[in-house]
Amino acid sequence: MRWSCRPLVLAACLLIGLSLGPISAQGVVDREFIYETAPFPSAHASTIVETRDGSLLAAWFGGTAERNPDVGIWLSRREADGWTAPVEVVNGVQSPSLRYPTWNPVLFQPASGPLLLFYKVGPTPSSWWGMVTTSVDDGQTWSTPVRLPDGIVGPVKNKPVQLANGDILAGSSTEDDGWRVHMERSTDDGRTWTATPPLNDGREIPAIQPSLLLHPDGRIQAIGRTRAGRLFDTWSSDQGRTWTPLSLTMLPNSSTGTDAVTLRDGRHLLVYNHTAKGRGVLNVAVSTDGRAWNAALVLEDTDGAEFSYPAVIQTRDGRVHITYTWKRERIRHVVLDPALLVVTPIVDGEWPAS
Repeated sequence: MRWSCRPLVLAACLLIGLSLGPISAQGVVDREFIYETAPFPSAHASTIVETRDGSLLAAWFGGTAERNPDVGIWLSRREADGWTAPVEVVNGVQSPSLRYPTWNPVLFQPASGPLLLFYKVGPTPSSWWGMVTTSVDDGQTWSTPVRLPDGIVGPVKNKPVQLANGDILAGSSTEDDGWRVHMERSTDDGRTWTATPPLNDGREIPAIQPSLLLHPDGRIQAIGRTRAGRLFDTWSSDQGRTWTPLSLTMLPNSSTGTDAVTLRDGRHLLVYNHTAKGRGVLNVAVSTDGRAWNAALVLEDTDGAEFSYPAVIQTRDGRVHITYTWKRERIRHVVLDPALLVVTPIVDGEWPAS
């Protein structure tokens, strides 16, 4: 299924079934599934990147079900006539008799150096470890994967950011001693990494999977998932070396993954489930300061269904690309023109009525 919704034909798109919820669909340019059929029944935790040659790559983990040993990392490329058929690029095979599931791929293209694909291997999130493979040909071929050093997890779900000085900063987290957030930094295009201590104790505000937002005054904001009913955030004024104590925002979180990106116009765009329970609604919000958020779109809204684990980037043409899990069956891709978004303030954490 593939919808192509330009502003001039938006009404026609709505008539043929493009339901985007109560917030205006202005800003939606394209909406499609990355694949219709695949060699696996279940898919989750997508990631998306624009390569140096201008291609879009998406990856996710797929298999019979999350946590099963047959779950590998699958990849597809967006070409002129659509997405290529999914191909498994890495998996958790340890030996002829032992295979672990893989988890949470993250694609990232530094300003220099090869394309990076991070992922996790292990029986559970509390016992997994970080892996990385690289590509020098925009994702056509990949190096032999290597295990990250002890104490380095890699970006745990969401893409890193590259700072003005060239440092790569990645939001990460662990689950072996409560849900704890930390940051990882590379000064050499991803070849080596250092990590901060945990930013929280994992109990007062159990938090994982941060996204990083860059503010014009030089501060960096991390925002993400918790078990406390709302999204967390924390701020750094020294390029990510130290951080304020975690605090809870006004935005609800039903313990599900989010992602966010700082747009080139300075606004911040957040994709998340604006609900205290379940994953049946998926939303887009926009902010100018990272604190007051405005409702922009409802991407999905179906009681009892799952739409989750979004990834979001802005490409060189200014478009915003979002991928996310669709009912654990497929990966959906939505394209936005951020200049066309119509927003309404979110007051006291309540999504505005249509």
